[in-house]
Amino acid sequence: MATLRASRAWTRRQFLVRSTSSLAVASFGTLAAPHLCRAADRPRIAGGIQSGDVSGDSAVIWARADRPARMQVECSTVESFKTIISAASRDALPDADCTAKLQLDDLPSGQDIFYRVRFDDIATGIAGESRVGHFRTAPAARQSISFLWSGDVAGQGWGIDVARGGYRSYRTMLDNHPDFFIHSGDHIYADCTVPSEQKLPNGEIWRNLVTEEKSEVAHTLAQFRGNYKYNHLDENFRAFHAEVPMFAQWDDHEVTNDWSPTGSHDEAGYEDDGTPRLVARARRAFFDFMPIRDIGARQGRVYRKIAYGPLLDVFMVDMRSYRDDSWNKGGDHRGWILGAGQLAWLKQELAASRATWKVIAADLPIGLISLDAVALGDGPPDRREHEIADLLASIKRAGVRNIVWLTADMHYTAAHCYDPGKAKFQDFEPFWEFVSGPLHAGTWGPGELDNTFGPVAMYQNGCSAAQGGNLAPCFGLQFFGRVDIDGASGVMTVTLKDVDDRDLWSVDIVPQPQARPAVVAQHS
Repeated sequence: MATLRASRAWTRRQFLVRSTSSLAVASFGTLAAPHLCRAADRPRIAGGIQSGDVSGDSAVIWARADRPARMQVECSTVESFKTIISAASRDALPDADCTAKLQLDDLPSGQDIFYRVRFDDIATGIAGESRVGHFRTAPAARQSISFLWSGDVAGQGWGIDVARGGYRSYRTMLDNHPDFFIHSGDHIYADCTVPSEQKLPNGEIWRNLVTEEKSEVAHTLAQFRGNYKYNHLDENFRAFHAEVPMFAQWDDHEVTNDWSPTGSHDEAGYEDDGTPRLVARARRAFFDFMPIRDIGARQGRVYRKIAYGPLLDVFMVDMRSYRDDSWNKGGDHRGWILGAGQLAWLKQELAASRATWKVIAADLPIGLISLDAVALGDGPPDRREHEIADLLASIKRAGVRNIVWLTADMHYTAAHCYDPGKAKFQDFEPFWEFVSGPLHAGTWGPGELDNTFGPVAMYQNGCSAAQGGNLAPCFGLQFFGRVDIDGASGVMTVTLKDVDDRDLWSVDIVPQPQARPAVVAQHS
């Protein structure tokens, strides 16, 4: 395992040079070399390349062309591409803003996979540049795993300031060489513009790269898509995503602040099924630009399970699309944030999981007081807390253990230990929730916890009262989390880190024996 990791630990300079190089005149595997032509005739990759939803035998590859073209993808277990193990193609057409993504199947497990992408002109077959990316498939055996999580990019008008290093967190995360990255949401801030300049508290000026699409709050499909294209202007962002696969979920700013299915709309009105057109456009842009697989007939569904070997199952949940309202309030004292269908799915999948660790990747925390999320304040369950209480109780009844919640959203980092002995609702097993972010946005101070489920803040780091809120990224309070699972012992180590790669706080969590009778009998 150590040898495999060392073999792909390229320097950042090597990777940036390789990932942005143009190989337009080279032959592409067994495909015929194109005839010579002008560079302007060749389709180009617009932005970066990405992989996502990587499992033991499959992965999704994404790229965008600068014109209608056919995406060609080949992959190999060696960087030289001497042997091609899989190849596929997909058209990138204007209807999807010339984005294309495809799923590679029948890949070997536990392997470093190198993939290269190029676009061919559909009419002439003229081939464009190619770029090389990398991902690692999930192991079939108990092998050590490392991954990162965070969220919140280009928020509050803090865009790409090239002189200040751009999206520096992506450079730091790349240096960690994770197996994958969970993006907890707020990939974009469609409801925030990026101005050319913002004044800093110390009197200096933050100078953004600017684009037309980011000059206004997003309403049109083109504006939503332009928000994603903006991120691809950053070299750290492109280098990271070419090297590290992403498990993507969304939160509110992919649409608009604190949105809900029924409470968020604009003058464009509603689709025939009652979906606000604003939400429909935002969802379409999200799926156009994310390396996320379609789940059967449920195209456009964000929640899903990603199995990553015998040690880990990741449950990506969606706390936006099925909620009751924009705000967690009401006189009936009943509410929901997952919705009946997703809640039933999550209960069933958690009970069926045989992985050592079950990570619930949530786009919102459950114990931090927020009208936009779950917690309302001290006391027994109320409103959306009933749904979480139902989930936690069902987990206990099913004997499912070793569940960890990961989230972002709050623009600071924290570790919360949920203790039924300190809770008003006590029908659950103790568990951890970790919060980390932002990746590149304004930072705030720690929030207030309620005692419904007994969370205890073991660590918190954010703005001080003197610093105030919306502190710019250049002041260093940008955060992500790292998770390491040891292949031999199964111990999970969670480390909260900052943009300068400092280990701020860490905990080792020892896996507990499963309490399910079927599992006990199986291993007896």
